[in-house]
Amino acid sequence: MKKEFKVIADLLPNNTRVLDVGCGDGALMGFLVKEKNIEVRGLELNQDNVQECIYKGLPVIQGNAETELYQFPKQSFDYVVLSQTLQAFYQPDKVLRELLRIGKSVVVSIPNFGYWKVRTSLLLFGKMPITKTLPNTWFNTPNLHMCTIKDLFNYCESQNIAIKKVIGVNEDKISLIKKSNLEMKNLFSKLGVFLIG
Repeated sequence: MKKEFKVIADLLPNNTRVLDVGCGDGALMGFLVKEKNIEVRGLELNQDNVQECIYKGLPVIQGNAETELYQFPKQSFDYVVLSQTLQAFYQPDKVLRELLRIGKSVVVSIPNFGYWKVRTSLLLFGKMPITKTLPNTWFNTPNLHMCTIKDLFNYCESQNIAIKKVIGVNEDKISLIKKSNLEMKNLFSKLGVFLIG
């Protein structure tokens, strides 16, 4: 299981209701059901991934999170998870508001465009970087709105969205991110995992 999924799972208490938006093939959902006794639902756009979830016996709805989250009632889940998908939306701020409406708390993970290797690649080579967390080239990337951990942190503060916890992930290391160490962690974390509400 990806390190990111372990970090996300650790943020979710046992015996809760979770909506996994952009659930992919259901890897995280399966882990949450098996290891944490979590009642989980998925929302996924890709038909092959939806079929994989169904094959695994996981409850999933095929749909576009950008246009169909309005169908979920207010506070219908304890937690909503959005893993490395926020940057692919046309209106990420609208999606975040919907997630916060649907869930009592929201877990959002993002690839960090402020990571030092990304910055260095752009500075030294003058082209969009390709890394493990950003594996696509500029012309076939799903990423529309590149942001950094610092960007999302500042956005939440400016919108009065409570930041409950932020975790930086780099290979097998995780670290807690606070306002006091934000600059440094933004530089050295490949991924950011936010618990907001």
